Amino acid sequence: MSLPPLRFDPILKPRAWGGNRLQRFGRQFDASETIGESWDLADLPAMIDLGRSSITGGPLNRLLLHDLIQRDPAAVLGAVATTTTSFPLLIKLLDARQNLSVQVHPDAAYAERHPETSIKNEAWFVLEADTDAVIYRGIDPSLSAKEFYEIARSSGPILEHLIRIPVRRGDCIRLPSGVCHALGAGVLVAEVQTPSDTTFRVWDWDRHDSGRPLHLDQAMACMKFGAAQDDGMTAITRLNEIPAVETRGCRRRRLCLTPDFVIDHVEFDPGSHAITIGSTPLVLLATEGTGCVVDASHNETRLNGGDTVLVPASCDQPRLWTDSTISLLQIDVPCRPGIMLA
Repeated sequence: MSLPPLRFDPILKPRAWGGNRLQRFGRQFDASETIGESWDLADLPAMIDLGRSSITGGPLNRLLLHDLIQRDPAAVLGAVATTTTSFPLLIKLLDARQNLSVQVHPDAAYAERHPETSIKNEAWFVLEADTDAVIYRGIDPSLSAKEFYEIARSSGPILEHLIRIPVRRGDCIRLPSGVCHALGAGVLVAEVQTPSDTTFRVWDWDRHDSGRPLHLDQAMACMKFGAAQDDGMTAITRLNEIPAVETRGCRRRRLCLTPDFVIDHVEFDPGSHAITIGSTPLVLLATEGTGCVVDASHNETRLNGGDTVLVPASCDQPRLWTDSTISLLQIDVPCRPGIMLA
């Protein structure tokens, strides 16, 4: 069975820290709403509210991605179907009009002890950033877990002990499970992550919202401190500092290499470009420009700035068409979780 390129209805999530900038990326909602997240490719467990994407357009219109995978896992997932029966990534856009909570996600050891949780390894690609915008990644390595716990428990100055990183458009920040982090106000990002919605809040900027409880004890059980925060992999890459590899009308830059996903930034000149599919699916997220993805049977789907398109493993001869220069993130899925792609 050959599947066409697939686009999905965005699942919009109101958040206390959200805004309305996602309207500029084609998301439709009332201007009075504060939308923080747009889930654009999701296949989470049924217990998670609004956690499964619905296909929009084409011959599979309105079918849930989850149901399509159950119907023919190999056609969607290719070699990944030997290890999972759900899509192994969650793709979002986040609009942080205000600061996100200081938080951490379960690491593998915590998730093994608590089966109701899942690890959440993720990366942010900055689409927009206000002047002087920052993110927070990691804790001062000189601070012990005990010291951090006492500061957090007594509502002390947590912010003084977080590592503050100025960011601008084109930056990519890798956030493995167990690393404390927060998205700063004025930053809009594309987020690539493993499929989990488990978040432990450490501090919420004194919002004191009963609907947003803190989870300090759970966070301390999986949070990394000192040298353990450094896994030897690059924490942040800046697009304008990466030399491009140029081939046949496109320029490719490697942004993020992890055992769970690989993110490249690719800029295509106007024209038609073949999309190479291996044994696994890939995801295209347009960051700028307009175009469409079409297969050998002339099934096509839009790929404009802010759009996410899934190219299933079985897609027949997919191509990208564009009348102008288009930039996108190409997100590759390894054959098995934990396998690093070169």
